[in-house]
Amino acid sequence: MALTASDVPAMYSLLSNSMSADHRLRGPAEEALAQSESRPGFCSCLLEVITAKDLAPQTDVRMMATVYFKNSVNRYWRHRRDSSGISNEEKMHLRQKLLTYLREENDQIALMLAVLISKIARIDYPKEWPDIFLVLSQQLQSADVLASHRIFLILFRTLKELSTKRLTSDQRNFAEISSHFFDYSWRLWQSDVQTILHGFSSLSQNCNLNAEDQPHELYLTCERWLLCSKIVRQLVISGFQSDSKCFQEVRPVKEVSPVFLSAIQSLLPYYSSFQKQYPKFWDIVKRACTKLMKILVAFQGRHPYSFGDKFVLSSVMDICLNKITDPEPYLLSFEQFLIQCMVMIKNILECKEYKPSVTGRVMDENGVTLELMKKNISSAVGGVLTSLLPTERIVHLCNVLISRYFVLTANDLEEWYRNPESFHHEQDMVQWTEKLRPCAEALYIVLFETNSQLLGPVVVSLLQESMNNCPTSVTEITPALLLKDAVYGATAYVYYELSNYLSFKDWFNGALSLELSNEHPNLRIIHRKVAVILGQWVSEIKDDTKRPVYCSLIRLLQGKDLAVRLAACRSLCLHIEDANFSEREFVDLLPVCWDSCFKLFEEVQEFDSKVQVLNLISILIGHVSEVIPFANKLVQFFQKVWEESSGESLLQIQLLVALKNFVVALGYQSPICYNILLPILENGIDINSPDELNLLEDSMLLWEATLSHAPSMVPQLLQYFSRLVDIMERNFDHLQVAVNIIEDYIILGGNDFLSMHATNIAKILDLVIGNVNNKGLLSVLPVVDILVQCFPMEVPPLISSTLQKLIVICLSGGDDHDPSKTSVKASSAAILARLLVMNTNSLAQLASDPSTSLLLQTASIPVQENILLCLVDIWVDKVDNVSSIQKKTIGLALSIILTLRLPQVLDKLDQILSVCTSVILGRNDDLTEEESSGDMGSSASPDEGTIPSKEFRKRQIKFSDSINQLSLEECVKENLQTCAAIHGESFNAAMSSMHPSAFAQLKQALKMP
Repeated sequence: MALTASDVPAMYSLLSNSMSADHRLRGPAEEALAQSESRPGFCSCLLEVITAKDLAPQTDVRMMATVYFKNSVNRYWRHRRDSSGISNEEKMHLRQKLLTYLREENDQIALMLAVLISKIARIDYPKEWPDIFLVLSQQLQSADVLASHRIFLILFRTLKELSTKRLTSDQRNFAEISSHFFDYSWRLWQSDVQTILHGFSSLSQNCNLNAEDQPHELYLTCERWLLCSKIVRQLVISGFQSDSKCFQEVRPVKEVSPVFLSAIQSLLPYYSSFQKQYPKFWDIVKRACTKLMKILVAFQGRHPYSFGDKFVLSSVMDICLNKITDPEPYLLSFEQFLIQCMVMIKNILECKEYKPSVTGRVMDENGVTLELMKKNISSAVGGVLTSLLPTERIVHLCNVLISRYFVLTANDLEEWYRNPESFHHEQDMVQWTEKLRPCAEALYIVLFETNSQLLGPVVVSLLQESMNNCPTSVTEITPALLLKDAVYGATAYVYYELSNYLSFKDWFNGALSLELSNEHPNLRIIHRKVAVILGQWVSEIKDDTKRPVYCSLIRLLQGKDLAVRLAACRSLCLHIEDANFSEREFVDLLPVCWDSCFKLFEEVQEFDSKVQVLNLISILIGHVSEVIPFANKLVQFFQKVWEESSGESLLQIQLLVALKNFVVALGYQSPICYNILLPILENGIDINSPDELNLLEDSMLLWEATLSHAPSMVPQLLQYFSRLVDIMERNFDHLQVAVNIIEDYIILGGNDFLSMHATNIAKILDLVIGNVNNKGLLSVLPVVDILVQCFPMEVPPLISSTLQKLIVICLSGGDDHDPSKTSVKASSAAILARLLVMNTNSLAQLASDPSTSLLLQTASIPVQENILLCLVDIWVDKVDNVSSIQKKTIGLALSIILTLRLPQVLDKLDQILSVCTSVILGRNDDLTEEESSGDMGSSASPDEGTIPSKEFRKRQIKFSDSINQLSLEECVKENLQTCAAIHGESFNAAMSSMHPSAFAQLKQALKMP
């Protein structure tokens, strides 16, 4: 039954009770509201509650009503099969009422209503709600400041929502909105900015006005103007195709940008004058200048060619460069604005549209090459950039970035002393657009890369000067020491380009190593930067310098300051992972390195620090061969970390990676860590574990590594296999690792594994085959093959369902133009051939089983003859798509077919003998390389440590394969005799019909006289 206006009081009571702290009131109210959501009139009742004048003070209830309204729009505004949804009549009523209620005084509720309208417009515009923008623009004509602010809020939210629609028709609609609405919005923006500047001028002259008396109407005008700025941005960014794709000028960019820039210049002086007396308007100035510059950055990124106009680009670049290099004193504290100026310069320097093009020629309809158009624009912009950035200005900008923005401030040093860990991570991990120093560093790197020949000597000269002005003996924190730290940072960030102008060996021996010899506490500033340099310059450190550098990093790792030690930790990771890492120079440092890592892990408190140290330990284990002597210490360390990391899944992930490396490093001796490894592994592969979502992937990789490097199967590992069934029943996200694990169990567990988990193997194979794509099938089919090879008598009855599916795969069509499906069919056929050779009766029974015929019928595969004879066609067809051992297997299977008491065998005799002949004659060449490499490997034993445990066993299985023991020549000879005995004269007739050359090759293959 529909809800009506008479239900509004009851709706208000339910909303009120739904927020009650008393669960006896809250529970029934929430349930009643949930049941009412789908009833006609529910949204109308909510809107009455929201807009009721007598309920205006009840903001919490009205706010809750907007939440339920928004949720109902998301769920029921579109027509759904399982719900009648909201009727068209009610929708029309809601749309009309929402656009007439424009004076909501509560900001949060006003925002929610704007979001509501935007959600509805996303669905209904333009078909059901074509006049939304017309109605809102008409309302603006007579609106006061509050109503106009709310209208702009609705417009912004609606335009933002519509701009995210990606269909071509939707983008065309948005472009139409922009073409009609831009001029109107832009006029309003210009009118408001004049009002605001006039108001600010009056405020600055009226020094007696109290903060409480700040004009509210002017403040609302400012907020409305900021919304209008966002609307203009949305229209220009989303309403026009990027000019880098269409090569068409976007007029609004050239019209708006200079005015935005002028507004910024007019507003900036109020940043200092309003800070104390008018904090609300000071906040407006901050937000406005930052937002306008962000919009200009967005314009440049979206429409680089239009922005590249000399009147736009030159003025923006000039102002940004001036604000960075020669800012007014008050501007130095306005970091967000300076960041946007730096982002703008960086983006312009990096912009690929402003660089010479190397693409081909694309002609338009008029015969003018688009490439030529682009080249002309790029050339013009390049000229502007050259004029704006002469040599002196580039050098000056580089010097300013280093000497002003790289230098640590008093606040930085205070934060470092108070919390060195937090300081380290903020310097290393903060987003470069969020803080001034990282942003300056990013700009400097781009500036240097584009002007390396000019700036290389400049930075080296600055480095030499800073070292001369602050010798290594200086211990006071002076401006000279802080500048040296900044210059050291500058050399670290551009190591690759700077290496042409600076010898690392000379620098290290003459200065960096001497810096580390001074252990005064204040020198931690320099020590940390030296640690960074040693990591960044890793590729330039030659063999004769590696040893002292390793020693220096270990010494820094042992220091007292956590920020320095963590910097050394990161740099050590870079060295150990380096392709030219010298273990010989590092091996005797391992004991102190391990101990320093363990100690650092105990002392750090922050999560990121622990992850960083654990990462170094993991990398060490993975890259050095001397792990076993430290195994006991590592086991104790891992045990402690696991116990302390409860609930910290990211830390546990890093621990799992380290354990995997540890197991690999231990090899055959990995059981010495089973006491800690197996409980951790058991927890990680439990799909009911609270952290399963985060830990399962790395736990499975650890599981695989444990099995691959186990000398023998232990009962606990044997029991874990059932967990794999649970994992695979959920999804196939980890299929390849699961396949490797199954293979490990087969190879390592043998008969014990099969006897305990035969049902589980069958269940997994049945789950996977038929339910994954061809890539997944190709990964799992080798498991079926090795099962049949190792247990030819025991396995086929257990996996009969899987084998039936392989028959279906083989006999299905559609692989003519699909290489992956061809590979699947060929591999499946080879497995069935192996089954026929190793357990002939099993495949014969499977082929004659009525359920197999039913399965083929269900798959719409017509079978006109005996299934085994159908497989003959597949074996003949796919023999060239398999490996040499599989070719021999198919040849043996075909020779067995000759013994069938079926007259149709003679129809296929020519094909069978042709395949067998080609396999016999071609096998010697196919196997030469394989057998020679196998002979070399077969003489090794796992005790010698030259072959991993798993690989050794795989080779043993390969060499003991009964297929290798059988002679295809003898089998064909013997089975031909059987075939002749069965078919008599018909056989002789079939043989005589063979082509003479084919018969001659057969005689050659069988060595017949």
